[in-house]
Amino acid sequence: MIKDYQAVIFDLDGTLVDSMWIWEQIDIDFLKERGYDLPEDLQKDIEGSSFSETALYFKERFNLEEDVEAIKRIWIDMANNFYAEKIKLKKGIQELLDLFREKGIKMGIGTSNSRELAEEVLKRNGVRDYFEVLVTSCDVKKGKPEPDVFLKAAELMHMDPDDCLVFEDTHAGVLAGKAAGMDVIAIYDALSEQYMEEIKASADHYLMCYSELV
Repeated sequence: MIKDYQAVIFDLDGTLVDSMWIWEQIDIDFLKERGYDLPEDLQKDIEGSSFSETALYFKERFNLEEDVEAIKRIWIDMANNFYAEKIKLKKGIQELLDLFREKGIKMGIGTSNSRELAEEVLKRNGVRDYFEVLVTSCDVKKGKPEPDVFLKAAELMHMDPDDCLVFEDTHAGVLAGKAAGMDVIAIYDALSEQYMEEIKASADHYLMCYSELV
């Protein structure tokens, strides 16, 4: 399943770290404070969107008084304690990172999260120095399912897309990787379970756990 790739690009939340659950709770708490229940279609609507795109979506859908930057700051403040102290790597990922490092394969991250939180959780879990580049969807024109974030990561690593492998947990992320011309391995995450069949159909391979590779 792992052939001679020269670079690997990981999504962050739900792929590299077990963190998607906290964002659902943040959405619930954030909207409750403003008099709204969490809509059933919200997660699918915002899947893959950049941090800024998601904040704009919330502002427009829920007619919020706060501007986009203020909404992002509120979310970062709500999430900061989790990312600094509680969020861990997904099971089996440390061994996979070590394997790629031993093989001399370049590694990068393409995430829809904020740079501040991404840097925090990677440093907290002792893996920041594994990654040559960290690209957020706010660094490029469009978020996932557009390929921009993965193409930018490949460009910064001086890699052709054909030589890159992407790891993702969401359908939007898988579509972004494929649109970038890269092979994509999807990894199970509970928050994306209801879309498992769509993800399986779009990805090159699907894993329930990283231990299947190492």
